[in-house]
Amino acid sequence: MCCLFGTYNYSGQDVKNYSKLTNSLAKQATIRGTDATGIAYLENYKMVIQKEPLSAFEMSLKHPDNVYAVMGHTRHATQGNKKNNYNNHPFIGKCKNASFALAHNGILYNDTTLKRKYNLPPTKVQTDSYVAVQLLKYKNVINSKSMKFMAEQVGGSYSFTVLDSTNKLWLIKGDSPLSVVHFPSEKLYVYASTSEILYKALVDTEYFELVKKGKFKEITITEGYILCIKPDGSI
Repeated sequence: MCCLFGTYNYSGQDVKNYSKLTNSLAKQATIRGTDATGIAYLENYKMVIQKEPLSAFEMSLKHPDNVYAVMGHTRHATQGNKKNNYNNHPFIGKCKNASFALAHNGILYNDTTLKRKYNLPPTKVQTDSYVAVQLLKYKNVINSKSMKFMAEQVGGSYSFTVLDSTNKLWLIKGDSPLSVVHFPSEKLYVYASTSEILYKALVDTEYFELVKKGKFKEITITEGYILCIKPDGSI
């Protein structure tokens, strides 16, 4: 059991106290994992990964106020020693059309089988989740077809988030929970693995006033769907 969390800002403006919102989400997400915490975001078209084998309460996550997306993860380790930071999420990968970062909530049971089936290269990463990165690299392209291929190959429980270097945020919904809300007036999406985590995180931010006034929209994403948020805010 891990937690996915994050935001997508398509306003073209700085988000006030953006890192505060990220840290609020991360701290609430610790209910589903305290073994490691990490985020990914794009700065000047370069993928930046911050992750440590620490609880979110032991970290201070920081990023610029003008980034589009912040993709986060808190880990409950099941496979792969958390002390080896390469086992922690988000993971980074590269295809011919984009680099990307990936995070996973769930447990995959067929990673070894998939590595043999597709002759995936050896890696020091021991985490079962990493096979999702390898499958995207195997297809060597980031698009809806490669996401579909990856999601249909893995066996087990999952939801995935993928941030690519074109500032698209992909949410791939399996049977693991995922909740998304949209604040149209702020041009901001916020997500977390559960609605309880999401709304508790918002309590400590200015966005909770919008929640109380009903100035938000819950985005439905059901099992088997792939949702892509683009830089203009469209889905």
